[in-house]
Amino acid sequence: MPLGRTLPAHAWAAWSPCTTGCVTHAAQRVPATRVARRAAVFGRSVLGALLCGRRIAEPETLRIRAAAVLDSLGIRLEVAGGTTLSAPGGTGTLVVANHISWLDIVALLAVEPVVMLAKREIAGWPLVGPLATRAGTLYIDRGSLRELPRTVREMAALLRAGRSVMAFPQGITWCAGTGGSFRRATFQAALDAGAPVRPVTLDYVQHGVPTTVAAFVGEDDFGTSLRRVIRADGLTVRVAVHRPLRPVHSADDRRVLAARAQATVCGARLPVHG
Repeated sequence: MPLGRTLPAHAWAAWSPCTTGCVTHAAQRVPATRVARRAAVFGRSVLGALLCGRRIAEPETLRIRAAAVLDSLGIRLEVAGGTTLSAPGGTGTLVVANHISWLDIVALLAVEPVVMLAKREIAGWPLVGPLATRAGTLYIDRGSLRELPRTVREMAALLRAGRSVMAFPQGITWCAGTGGSFRRATFQAALDAGAPVRPVTLDYVQHGVPTTVAAFVGEDDFGTSLRRVIRADGLTVRVAVHRPLRPVHSADDRRVLAARAQATVCGARLPVHG
């Protein structure tokens, strides 16, 4: 869950040209009375999740709470292609998706709770940070290249143990979710563990019309993004679950595997309908 910032931490860091100027509503904003109700319901939903304590790490509890957060914000969840993210088999699944918003994580957890790979800053976010930590999030320092091999080893160990792991290989958010190249490092964990890769495509629409209102980009902060989302009318997050990719060591190095996953994720946008 790297989330957006436009300046790279080092020469090899992910970078996005998207700024808050990319973010617009595709529909009328909801009235002030509905905004107030949503804010109150969202607060109760997050508080309820916090009161779960460490039980929030239980898969069904986490799934229910994530779905409740979406509902509190008036966001509809549509899932196509499958009801789970994990592929059958003896190992876990490396789930990879395009990255638009912090809502991506909530939506995917509402489909199936998996271990999330997130930037370390998330741990310090109000409300969301404690929940992410208790849910078992695997944190990474985005600015440290030296930490990356250790993270890949931890991911591979989880996959071998049958735990599925969610990563956003673009490394940063894009307002429409299709920019940038998929970074290769996380795919090494799947190769090392002999685990399948499940590509997932995320889209946001308002009343069926593509929208960037949910995007978390540039110098956005959580509070500003949350207020914008609360004001969004008819917002739907659409999750397309694609067939798993099975790595073959003789043919698939991490570069090939990353390219196959990106072609599937970004070449399979969901159709727009009213």
